[in-house]
Amino acid sequence: MPTALQHLRLAAVNIDGVLLNDTFSPVIRAMVTAHGGDYTEDVEYALFSRPRLAAASVFAEAVGSPLSPRELVGEYLAHREKYLAEHPVRVLDGAGDLLRLLRALGLRTVCYGGLDRSHFDRHLGALTALFDDPGYICTDGFRPGVHEIARDVFGLDYDRVLFIDDVARVAETARALGVPFIGRPSPESAHQRRLMERAGVRHLVRTLRDIDEDLLRTVDREAMAGTVWGGTTIPSGAAREQ
Repeated sequence: MPTALQHLRLAAVNIDGVLLNDTFSPVIRAMVTAHGGDYTEDVEYALFSRPRLAAASVFAEAVGSPLSPRELVGEYLAHREKYLAEHPVRVLDGAGDLLRLLRALGLRTVCYGGLDRSHFDRHLGALTALFDDPGYICTDGFRPGVHEIARDVFGLDYDRVLFIDDVARVAETARALGVPFIGRPSPESAHQRRLMERAGVRHLVRTLRDIDEDLLRTVDREAMAGTVWGGTTIPSGAAREQ
């Protein structure tokens, strides 16, 4: 049994694109192009990790759509159901091992994402038992949710919570707050890896198995020393201006 980490107390792990395969990026990209838009880095950045209606408003502006945000959300969900018929939701390789490792290292764990809890219960199955109360947090009303999960739900200092996510906007918020972060950009997204690199993410992985004990202990030491972001923080969104 490994010894517990010294500084970190909680791991917050995103559900879609980290624990489950990314079934959102391909649909968003297809919708943008179907509406005659160019799927650029700026468009992807603007759409990801926002509340649904806010993302739909950005989408309408980006492609010049006359549809209302609610209509666009409905269209998106219909497109996603068709996509899921050929690309079912599945648990990614290494998800269970990662969660068990986090717990073995003494961390509480929580899962979060933009869909309601039924998505978590349905698709993670027996893995839901590896999370601490409340188990899952829907962040659609306050995305990206870094502050809310760390402070409001768990009452922890920012540097005590590790976030594992696939979206650069979450990374930027984490950096602004001094929150430890590991990025696992989805291979289905066109631009998130580059956006994370631009945001200064120091720990980028390609698979969940890359998040091993050595990496977690490194992040723990950096969190204790205040150097997880190289010793500096930036305002959220500032990486887009560099």
